[in-house]
Amino acid sequence: MIRNPASEAHPGRPVLRTIGLLGLLLALTAQPAAAAESERDSATAHILQAEIELERHEYKAASEEYRKAAEISDDVEIAKQATRVAYSYGFNDDALRAAERWLELDEQNEEPLLYVAQLQLRNGDLRDARRNFRRLLEDGEDPVDERLVTLIPFLSEEDPEDADWLMRQLAKPYKDSASAHYAAGVMALQAGDDEEARKRAERAIELQSEWIQPHLLYARSLLLAGDHEAAIDYAARMVGDSADPDPEARLELAIMYLSAERDDDALSQVNQVLLEQPARTDALRLMAIINFRQDHLDAAWSDFQDLLASGRYPMDALYYLGRIADRRQQYDQAVALYSQVISGENAATAQRRASGIMAQQGEEEKALAHLVKFGETHPTQAIEMMQARAQLLASLDRHAEALQLYDRVVEYRPDSERVALGKAELLLRMDRLDEAISMYRNAVKRWPDSAMALNALGYTLADRTDRHREAARLIKKALELEPDSPAIVDSWGWVLYRQGEHEKALAELRRAYDSLKDPEVAAHIVEVLWKLDRLDEAQKVLEDAELLFPDNELLENIRARVFPETR
Repeated sequence: MIRNPASEAHPGRPVLRTIGLLGLLLALTAQPAAAAESERDSATAHILQAEIELERHEYKAASEEYRKAAEISDDVEIAKQATRVAYSYGFNDDALRAAERWLELDEQNEEPLLYVAQLQLRNGDLRDARRNFRRLLEDGEDPVDERLVTLIPFLSEEDPEDADWLMRQLAKPYKDSASAHYAAGVMALQAGDDEEARKRAERAIELQSEWIQPHLLYARSLLLAGDHEAAIDYAARMVGDSADPDPEARLELAIMYLSAERDDDALSQVNQVLLEQPARTDALRLMAIINFRQDHLDAAWSDFQDLLASGRYPMDALYYLGRIADRRQQYDQAVALYSQVISGENAATAQRRASGIMAQQGEEEKALAHLVKFGETHPTQAIEMMQARAQLLASLDRHAEALQLYDRVVEYRPDSERVALGKAELLLRMDRLDEAISMYRNAVKRWPDSAMALNALGYTLADRTDRHREAARLIKKALELEPDSPAIVDSWGWVLYRQGEHEKALAELRRAYDSLKDPEVAAHIVEVLWKLDRLDEAQKVLEDAELLFPDNELLENIRARVFPETR
C-alpha cells in the first residue's frame, strides 16, 4: 500500500487527496471566468433594457443603460454603440463617459478620441478639449497646420465663441502658416468677430496670395461688418482683375449680390459659371435658389429636378421641390417630397411641414404618427420630433397631451432656451398665466441677453397684465439687441397701445407689418385703428389680411369684436 507522504510526515493530519487539490485549482481559476461571465450577463441585461427604453421613447434612460453596459464590459463594440446612441440623442454626459471608455479600450483609434474632444468642447471643458484636439492633429500624417482646416466642420457644430477660442489656441504655434490663419479666421467669423476674421484673412493672403479661400474670407468679413458695398467691390475685383476668374470667386460674388437683394446681378454671375462649367452643381443649386426667391417657380422646379438627377445636394433639391409643390397647393406631392428630406439643416422643418399638411387635411393621427416614425428612424431628430408633436397637439387644442410631451422634452433638453420658451407658450395657451410668466422670467434670468426671451416675457406682460412699465423696459432691451425684428417691433407697438400711445403704436405696428405679413400684427393694427375711430381703415386692413390668411382665428376674433354686424 502506497502511503501519502504528507500523512507520513504529519501523523493525525487529514489526508488531502489529489482530486481535492485539482478541484481547488480548478475553483481558483474558475473565479475570474465566472466574474467575466457575470459582467457579460450584466452588460447584456443593460443592453436589453436600453432597447426596451428606446421602444418606449425613453431616450435618456436608454442612453444611461448603454453607458452602464460600456462601463462594465471590455467589448469595444458596446462602448462604440453606447457613445453613438447617447451622442445621437444629444445626451452629452453619457456620450462622453462612453467615449472615454471606448478610447480606453481602443487607444490607437482616432474616432473615439474625436468624440471625446468634441464632447469636452460641447460640455465647456475647454482645456481638456484643446489637449485632445491637439493630440488628434499631431497623430495625423499631414502637417498639423494644414489639418487645422479639416477641423472646421466639426467645430462649426459647437458653441461659436468656444470654438473660436479653441481654434485660436490650436493655431497659436503656426504664426507663419496660411492654413492656420485661415482656419482661425473662419471660426472668428462664425463667432461674429469680423475684425479678427479680417486680420486673419489678410495675414493668410500675405503668406499665400494665390490661395482663393482667404480672399473669400476677407470679403465675408466685410459683409459681416455691414459694409456690403466694400464686400461686393472686393469680390467683383477678384473676378474682374483676373483673365480667368476663379468660379469660386464668381459664386462668392453672387452670394454677396443676393445679400444686397441684387438677385439679377447674382444670377448673371451664376450663369457665367454654368456657361464655362456646365457640370458645376453648386452653381446649379444657387441658380435654383435664386429662381425660387424671385418666384420663378417653373424655372426653379426644373433646376431642382436637374440637381436631384445629378445626385448632388439631394436633400436641398427635395426640400425646395416640396416647397414649390406646397406653394402650388399640390399638398399630396408636397408631403411626399418633404418626407424624403431625411438629413441636413432642413430635415426637421420639412417633417414638421409634412405633418402640418396632414393635420390641415384632417389626418391628425397620421400627422402625429409621421413625427413619431421619423424620430424613431432618425435618432438625431428624435427630441426635435417630440417637440414638434407637442406643438402640433397644442395647435389641435390637445393641451394635456402636449404638456406631457413638453415635460419630457424639457427633461431631455434642460439647457435649451427654445424648449423652455415653447413650454411657457403652451402654459399661456392653457390660461396658466402665472406659471407661464414664471417660466418666462426664469428664461430671462438664464439668458439675459436673449432678445427672444426678453420679448416673450415683455409681450406677455403687456398683453395679459397691467404691468406695462416693466413690459416696456423688457421689450426696449430686446429692441436694442435686435432693432429690425418685426416680432419685437410689433411687441413695442402693442405695449405703446396698452399705455395709451395710440398714434405711436400705429406707426410701429405698420412698420412691423411692412416687414412681416402676419395675422397677429394685422389684428393689432385693426384694434388700434378701431380705438382711433378710423373704422374704414380698420375694415380695409382686416379685409386685406383675411385674403392673405383665410380662416385665421385671430382675424375672426377681431372681426367679431370690432365689426360684429359683418360676421
